[in-house]
Amino acid sequence: MDTKEVFDRQYNRIYRIALLYLKNPADAEDVSQTIFLKYLEKKPHFKSIEHEKAWFITSTKNQCKDIIKSFWNKNVDLGELPEQESSQSGESVVLLILQLPEKYSEILYLYYYEGYKAKEISKLLHINESTIQTRLSDGRKKLKKILEKEGY
Repeated sequence: MDTKEVFDRQYNRIYRIALLYLKNPADAEDVSQTIFLKYLEKKPHFKSIEHEKAWFITSTKNQCKDIIKSFWNKNVDLGELPEQESSQSGESVVLLILQLPEKYSEILYLYYYEGYKAKEISKLLHINESTIQTRLSDGRKKLKKILEKEGY
């Protein structure tokens, strides 16, 4: 598999997931680079595009969780996510999803932006499928309130 093709296919996904977790564009960029370095070092063999996609999502999620658990992030306040103007409504909605608690934002992102079904998200995150359905429903309600508040 051509590395450039993999990069083109996966980079935006990795960046968006990292941004969901870390709420900081610079950190999301760092994670994106780290994940591709891991990819280049390990040279994993993927059975399919879906297997590749799952590897990148899981690796990104784990890398972000490691950063969140780190001493630096526990003890240093780096501030809020900067205000960003976006001309594309899809990017605006992603920024609004960032305002939700992680347990909702992660699932909404995977469902709507990555196209995973609840059953697939359940396997990917190791969470009961009924919990995924509940979080999707609750997350939609919370997002609807944010959208109404923002005037959408």
